[in-house]
Amino acid sequence: MVSFAYLSFPCFLLLAYLIPSINAATFEIRNQCPYTVWAAAVPGGGRRLDRGQSWTITVRAGTKGARIWARTNCNFDGAGRGRCGTGDCNGLLQCQVYGQPPNTLAEYALNQFNNLDFFDISLVDGFNVPMDFSPVSGNCRGIRCAADINGQCPNPLRVPGGCNNPCTVFKTDQYCCNSGNCVPTDYSRFFKQRCPDAYSYPKDDPTSTFTCPGGTNYRVIFCP
Repeated sequence: MVSFAYLSFPCFLLLAYLIPSINAATFEIRNQCPYTVWAAAVPGGGRRLDRGQSWTITVRAGTKGARIWARTNCNFDGAGRGRCGTGDCNGLLQCQVYGQPPNTLAEYALNQFNNLDFFDISLVDGFNVPMDFSPVSGNCRGIRCAADINGQCPNPLRVPGGCNNPCTVFKTDQYCCNSGNCVPTDYSRFFKQRCPDAYSYPKDDPTSTFTCPGGTNYRVIFCP
């Protein structure tokens, strides 16, 4: 075992820099849709992805409350300001906040309880693009939501480019689960029947949260 007492100051700084990143995770974000998407990540920012292009981000150990999603029908100027039809994040190419519904979400928290990563696909903010969210290392399973939800969306939830979750539309406790008991609804069942792996309403944890060992790397595919 090396004693830090015998390390020079620059070497000590190098170790201090490297140690927190040992379990950093990489996320390859790939667009397989037959159209351009503007990938978004918090943390991470954003990137235009034409069909077949990918973007890789590195996320530090211990990160939680993180999201990756696709934005569609975007138009940005040279300064990275503009607007997207779905998933917009305050009009910026480089997202600093979560996107506006409807948007299919890849959510994750790294190195949490028992050094596990927790991850899910969520339709609690609605749906805009099919998604696969899978580990590329580690012995654990991936998840997918690849149904034609936009094409089958119930009329009250339908919007250009996506399908809203009922909470966004009706803003009632029945759908938003702000207090008291919260149970599945006909609308949440619409999402769950088509994407069994995904969150269909806020209390859908037992069938929708998945884990991998800390240090696992991942791939998010739009239109798998």
